[in-house]
Amino acid sequence: MRTPDDDRSAGQAARQAAAQRTAARGSESRWRPRPAARGKQRQRPPRPAWGARRTAPAVAVRARRVAVATGGALGLSSTRRAALLAVVLCMVALSVAVPLRNYVAQRHELVTVRAEQDRLRSEVDQLQARERALTNPSEVQALARERLRFVMPGETPYMVQFPGAPAGDAVAAPGVPASGEAWYVRLARSVVGRAG
Repeated sequence: MRTPDDDRSAGQAARQAAAQRTAARGSESRWRPRPAARGKQRQRPPRPAWGARRTAPAVAVRARRVAVATGGALGLSSTRRAALLAVVLCMVALSVAVPLRNYVAQRHELVTVRAEQDRLRSEVDQLQARERALTNPSEVQALARERLRFVMPGETPYMVQFPGAPAGDAVAAPGVPASGEAWYVRLARSVVGRAG
């Protein structure tokens, strides 16, 4: 019959034989020691709360693991990564260039339209001032005397000729043609087609 002491010494002998075999194989051994207590899980360090910062060494270790596992960033060589980055940057530049050009063109057009609007506003103000002036009867009478050579009943009109000017070269009033013909005579001649 076997005693417990025999079992212990047999177990020790088996462990020693296994250790010798491992030493003979060197570092190629795949044998790993078991955890001390069977049934208990190995305890992990507590995880940081969600959103909490990880420590720099932990982040660096994780980044190295990912880089090794994927064969570099995205599994590409540095030349291919640079080419991919250049293509992405060109696409971003082209997608931004067209809207930016439209924006600049619209801003320039807006400045031009505002300048035109200001010019038209000033012209409208001038025309409204002119309209207010023409509602004054004395202004209308002065314009009729100057441009149309009208006179009030009972007045005698005079034409002043300057010395040295020939009689045929009389200075015409504004709005009156130099030939001295009335507008309706010129209109009739242009319709009929006769000259002179």
